[in-house]
Amino acid sequence: MITDRNEFFMREAFVQAKKALKLDEIPVGAIVVLDDTIIGKGFNQSINKSDATAHAEIIAIQEAGEKIKNYRLVNCDLFVTLEPCLMCLGAILHARIRNVYYAASDLKTGVCGGVTDLTINKSFNHHCNFHKGILSRESADLLQKFFQAKRAKKNRT
Repeated sequence: MITDRNEFFMREAFVQAKKALKLDEIPVGAIVVLDDTIIGKGFNQSINKSDATAHAEIIAIQEAGEKIKNYRLVNCDLFVTLEPCLMCLGAILHARIRNVYYAASDLKTGVCGGVTDLTINKSFNHHCNFHKGILSRESADLLQKFFQAKRAKKNRT
């Protein structure tokens, strides 16, 4: 389900991903939307914060919860430039996010269809809708260029 609204918000997630890129972090960005208003933003900061949990989704969810003064983000949508990992999926489910829109699949750590698909597990007490592919090429290109530059730099040293 791709709409102009969804593309607009995914582009906002890309703004966040580019902030991560400027800090030499893996360029992933996320936003949380409630009633067509962005209430949370985040980008990967694990390296700079020395925090394995500082993923874009986690930071955006934390900011959104602080903004609405509730850890339950019922009726909220999450837009993220890369398929969520296991940790982020756990946070998404605990926050009660309604819809997750992600750009690129993650064949290394993605758990929404990339490596495995935990979204089909009906034993979880919350379920949300997952939509993939909005601006997937742009996201994949950004990530590929990032990792190519990392490998090239490593080979020069």
